[in-house]
Amino acid sequence: MRPILFFVVLALIFTSCGNQTQEGSGMSFKQDLEFLKKYTSVEILSDQSGQAQVAVCPDLQGRVMTSTANGFSGKSFGWINYSFFEAGENNPHFNPYGGEERIWLGPEGGQFSVYFKKGNPFDLDHWYTPAAFNEEAFSIVEKNDAFIHFSKTAKVINYSDTQFDIEVNRVVRLLSADNVAEMLKTTLVKDLNVVAYRTENSIKNTGANEWTKETGLLSIWILGMFNPSPSTTIVVPFKPGPEEELGPIVNDVYFGKVPADRLKIKDNLLFFSADGNYRSKIGISPQRCVPFAGSYDADNKVLTIVNFSFDAGITDYVNSLWEIQNKPFAGDVLNSYNDGPPAPGAKPMGPFYEIESSSAAAALNPGEAKNHVHTTIHIQGDEAELDVIAKKVFGAGLQDMKNAFK
Repeated sequence: MRPILFFVVLALIFTSCGNQTQEGSGMSFKQDLEFLKKYTSVEILSDQSGQAQVAVCPDLQGRVMTSTANGFSGKSFGWINYSFFEAGENNPHFNPYGGEERIWLGPEGGQFSVYFKKGNPFDLDHWYTPAAFNEEAFSIVEKNDAFIHFSKTAKVINYSDTQFDIEVNRVVRLLSADNVAEMLKTTLVKDLNVVAYRTENSIKNTGANEWTKETGLLSIWILGMFNPSPSTTIVVPFKPGPEEELGPIVNDVYFGKVPADRLKIKDNLLFFSADGNYRSKIGISPQRCVPFAGSYDADNKVLTIVNFSFDAGITDYVNSLWEIQNKPFAGDVLNSYNDGPPAPGAKPMGPFYEIESSSAAAALNPGEAKNHVHTTIHIQGDEAELDVIAKKVFGAGLQDMKNAFK
C-alpha cells in the first residue's frame, strides 16, 4: 500500500500549479471546449443533431476530455484540471490534465512495474508515467464525424529490465442512441438526452521476444475522471457467492479500509459515495467481476453507465501495488476512486471521481495484440425513464442509489 505521504505530494502536483478556476459540475460543454482550445488541439465527434458531442485531444494521448448529451449549452461530463493547463508546465512524473477517458499501461507498481526503474524505491520521487502516455501526442490515422483512430509506437522498460516494443492503436467511436438501446437491451424514449462513446484499445508486441509472466506482462488500463457531488453515487454489480470460493467481494483497503457509511453492500450490488470529500478506492477481482459499473447524479439527473470487455475464464490481471509482490498477477479488473483530502487540512487532488477498467495481462508472441474495449454512456432526463434503465442494467433503481448513504 502506498504511504500517505504519496497522496499529500500528489495532491500538491494537482493544486499548486495555479488557482483552481474550474467550477466543476457547473461547467457547460461550450465553456470547457473554449478553454481546451486555448491550450491544445481538439477533435469533436458529433451526431447529426449536434446534441451528442465528444471532445478528443490527439496531443493528450487521444484522451476523451469531456462530452455532452445536450449540445454546446449542455452539461460537460468530464473533469478537467484547469489550473494545470494554465500553468503550462510538463511534469515528467504525471501530467494531471484530467479527462473522462484515457489510456495507460499497467502494472503501476511491483517487480514488473513500468513506472519505476530497476532498484529504485517505490516512492513518488522515483515514479514516472511512461512518456508516451504522459507527454507525447498520438498520431491520427483516420477520422470522420463519428470516429477517430489514433496510433502510437513506444518502448517501455519494466522494473525487471524487460523491454517492451509496442504499437498502440486507439479508436474513439461515437455511438448512437439506437446502439445504446441495443447494447443495454432496453428502450430509450425520445425525450432522454444521450451521449455514448466506445474506445477500442490495443497493444501489439512489435519486438522479437515473447512477453511472459516470468519477465513481466503489460495490461491496458482505462481511466475515466468525472465531476463529483454530494448527490452522486457509484453503483457496481458483482458476482455473488461464498468467499471461500470467489474471494472477498471487494478490495476496499487501498488507502485504508473504506468506512461503512461510504460503501454499502446490498444483495449483489456495491454502492460507493462519489462526493469528492473522502479519499477512498475500491477494486473488483476477476472472480467477482460483472463488466458494468456506473453512477447517478441526482442533482443533474444524469445516469452514467460504463461497460468493458471481460472474459470470465481469465484470472491473470496485473497487480499495481507499490511493493515487490508475492502475487504479481492477482490484480483487479474494475476500480473506482473517490477523491478527497489526502490528509487533514490538505486539499484534494481535484476533486473528482473515477471509474476504471483493465484488460487481462497480455502474454503476447511477436506480432500478436491484446484488445480492450471500454464504453461510456451518459443519459440525462426524466427520472422515471432513467429508473427503468437503471433497474434493467444494474438491478437497482434510482431511489436505491439516492438513499444509499442517507
